[in-house]
Amino acid sequence: MKIFKFLLSATIIFSISCKNTETDKDESDLIAKNEQFEKLEGEALLDAVESQTLKYFWDYAEPNSGMARERYHPDGNYPQNDKNIVTTGGTGFGLMALIAGIDRNYIPREEAVNRLDKIADFLASADRYHGAWSHWIDGETGKTKAFGKKDNGGDLVETSFLAQGFIVTREYLKDGNEQEKLVAAKYDELWKGIDWKWYTNNKEVLYWHWSPDYNWEMNFPLEGYNETLITYIMAAASPTHAISPVAYHKGWARSGNIRSDKTKFELPLILQHNGATEYGGPLFWAHYSYLGLNPKGLSDQYADYWDLNVNHSKIDYLYCVENPKNFEGYGKNVWGLTASYTKNQDNTIGYTAHSPTNDSGVISPTAAISSIPYTPEESLRAMSYFYNDLHELTWGPAGFYDAFSLEGEDWVAPRYLAIDQGPMLVMIENYRSGLIWDLFMGADEVKLGLDKLGFKY
Repeated sequence: MKIFKFLLSATIIFSISCKNTETDKDESDLIAKNEQFEKLEGEALLDAVESQTLKYFWDYAEPNSGMARERYHPDGNYPQNDKNIVTTGGTGFGLMALIAGIDRNYIPREEAVNRLDKIADFLASADRYHGAWSHWIDGETGKTKAFGKKDNGGDLVETSFLAQGFIVTREYLKDGNEQEKLVAAKYDELWKGIDWKWYTNNKEVLYWHWSPDYNWEMNFPLEGYNETLITYIMAAASPTHAISPVAYHKGWARSGNIRSDKTKFELPLILQHNGATEYGGPLFWAHYSYLGLNPKGLSDQYADYWDLNVNHSKIDYLYCVENPKNFEGYGKNVWGLTASYTKNQDNTIGYTAHSPTNDSGVISPTAAISSIPYTPEESLRAMSYFYNDLHELTWGPAGFYDAFSLEGEDWVAPRYLAIDQGPMLVMIENYRSGLIWDLFMGADEVKLGLDKLGFKY
């Protein structure tokens, strides 16, 4: 196998800094030649991946806001000069990642609490739309950065990913010292300020977007099944602006039509995946809603959510093992299809939602690794292969690079996205300790919201 060698070597293994990093690292510090690295397995491997991935949210966060950048390019080459654009949903994942980092002593607790305080203050002053934040925010000004022409206002789905992090952060800090209690109170206030009910537009469903310029013209109702289950859970759990259960059952569950009787590889899909009814959608659908929401033992009248996610992950794995398109490298060690950077036909880097029905030979490490609670044997085997055998290609300053391909000449996108790094770290932690699941599920409002919607947990 010929490994395509980037100057940004995959061999940079260095510990999380013990100083609070408020300015960008010198990009030249990340350039290194290939060095020997120690092969790792078991807990040592999990520690290496979890701690190195945390660097995305600790060392490489946007310095003014403390929030997670939408993307981190170690070579400093950012499209449209968007180096300081931060992501709402990715920051929610990052909050949970920071909590895991504190608990494992990867980062100093006091400095991490200061970072959490900074993020809370920035969000309190940033643009909001009936309590919801936009998908992208300028990390230097707090002003909305339009995600699209009409997507320049509130993004309820991204806000729900963020709010999941609010709950986890509040629960972790609420019984701490005086500063920690004050920070917990700030996140509680941010959470309570989201007007979920507004985003029904007086109908029996939640809507993804609202714009002060275009109102409801995006017209994207949240109907299942996709990555947005958590949005309904948070909206039902709100102590200040809760939605009616009718929106969940008629809107999200399509009055029961969300159910599926299809199987793949003799595994029931259980729910109809929007636009992907044969194999299920990209694997982030099994991750984003379940970083805090524990699917173990979680069920309602439509699904057992543990079985749903286990089957989804196994179908993706079995598809890659079957490898109907005969892509080089696919198999038991190399699998995982989800949204990430991708290889364009001209070898430039693009972006797409990889899945069995949109498969171009590009593997996203976050897909297999974030599925570790569902497919521990398969995920650990992939993680070991990515780290120990493909190390030079796949490993960089913030953990595994976003995507790679072994088809033809080996290729990698030596870049990172918040929404891919966060789930890896959080799901590894949930696999190891259940920490983030326990914090989120322990919140009184979450229990009330689940009860209201008819969940067992």
